[in-house]
Amino acid sequence: MNGIESFLYEISKFFLTPVLMLLCAMFVYALFCLGTLLFDLGLRIFRGTGRQPIARYLRAHPKATQEDLELQVLKQIEVQRIVSRIAPMLGLVATMIPMGPALIAVSAGNAQGMAQNLVVAFSAVIVALLSAAMTYIVQSVRKRWLLEELNAVLDLREQVQAHAHVHAVAPTVHLAGALHA
Repeated sequence: MNGIESFLYEISKFFLTPVLMLLCAMFVYALFCLGTLLFDLGLRIFRGTGRQPIARYLRAHPKATQEDLELQVLKQIEVQRIVSRIAPMLGLVATMIPMGPALIAVSAGNAQGMAQNLVVAFSAVIVALLSAAMTYIVQSVRKRWLLEELNAVLDLREQVQAHAHVHAVAPTVHLAGALHA
């Protein structure tokens, strides 16, 4: 190998541990997300409603606009969306990095070294794909639930505003009718 090839090889080896640590963190996060989704599903089944983060946000920020609420929906699913897209890429990186040492082990006739590197490569891609699949499912379901909640909150807000408008206008109409009598 020339200098540039050796340099690239060393850089790629350097990133294996951080990538594997990120994949482990993403896997733990995916399991946590799946657990919270199942908890929320249980609440919906037994209580009829989930945790309602949009309604809670609206109670904390009563002057929030529709755009603020839509931004809140996006914030609720942003990390799951990122993990579902990044995990497969990191899985590919964690698969390709050990392939170099595995090929070197093959050329040296070291079957055990090759097998050890391939175990790391295949394990990493499996963990990455499982993380991506779990967070994608959670993101999809959570997005639907959040949009349903957003629609319900906006409909309720319109009803309250219409009700307040009717009661604000009705006394004036009644008063005007009394003046003409």
